[in-house]
Amino acid sequence: MAGPECCVPAPPSTHSSVGGEESWEGIDVYVNHPASSTAAVILVSDVFGWKTPLFRKLADKVAAAGFVAVAPDLLYGDVFDPDASVPFQTWIQGHKPHLKPLEDCKKLVSVLQSKGITSIGLSGFCWGAKVVILASKETTCNALVMCHPSMVTIDDIKACKAPLAILAAETDHVTPVDMVNEFKKHLEHGNQDHFVKVFPGTAHGWTVRYDVNSETAVKNAEEAHEDFIAWFRKHLL
Repeated sequence: MAGPECCVPAPPSTHSSVGGEESWEGIDVYVNHPASSTAAVILVSDVFGWKTPLFRKLADKVAAAGFVAVAPDLLYGDVFDPDASVPFQTWIQGHKPHLKPLEDCKKLVSVLQSKGITSIGLSGFCWGAKVVILASKETTCNALVMCHPSMVTIDDIKACKAPLAILAAETDHVTPVDMVNEFKKHLEHGNQDHFVKVFPGTAHGWTVRYDVNSETAVKNAEEAHEDFIAWFRKHLL
């Protein structure tokens, strides 16, 4: 389930985005489109949304690796604000992944296909992981990566047939290591290509909410980013 660890914002950071914002079928998206690429990765954010600097920095890394990077606003401008008067558990009730976010994620896959994209990867962070694992069952998905997932169940794992990578935190009350191990155990009993890794010394959100002034935090995030990109290289290129 989603919990308090989902609500901790990243330390201050900046990033000069390389791509641009567009509207696809009424959905706001950040897009970085390398020339001649026919492989794309959709990145669905955590509860802090599509505009956070470190999230966009990762999208630009994905594009630099040769993929069309698409980061949609599936929170529709209503990101979680820990300083607002609305408690997280109230806010999350208005942002259920299996409703409009799921349908719009599937719509984005269709848009990419109409643009000549032939291989598509889905990725999600915290809240976004639930969106993409649900979408992977209902649309084209050549590979899937979940980073510190939230609300993902063993039934979701069982229903997912796409090559799946799970990048998990060592300290995570949202999806604890015991649950990650259950996911891994199921995957090991099937024929589905998979990669499950728990990163020592990390906490929920570390891939896109790290302290840029901490050498250790940056190293851990960059290691995860390398694994993230390697998985999509393996299955999309």
